[in-house]
Amino acid sequence: MGFIKHALIGIAIYKAVEYLIKKDEFGVSRFEDIKEDLEERVPEWVEKAKTIKEDIQAGKVPDLT
Repeated sequence: MGFIKHALIGIAIYKAVEYLIKKDEFGVSRFEDIKEDLEERVPEWVEKAKTIKEDIQAGKVPDLT
């Protein structure tokens, strides 16, 4: 039973990776779309984290909106 379970998990991982790296009609994969989206959002998240950290260090309740 363990072999079948591991084989199914391996197939699922293979199919997920295949789905992420498959190119669309424009030659862009879903992985590249996700990567570009994160590159745009991460600096904003870092700034929010810095403000929250400063609020906590100052003893204020951070504004999480």
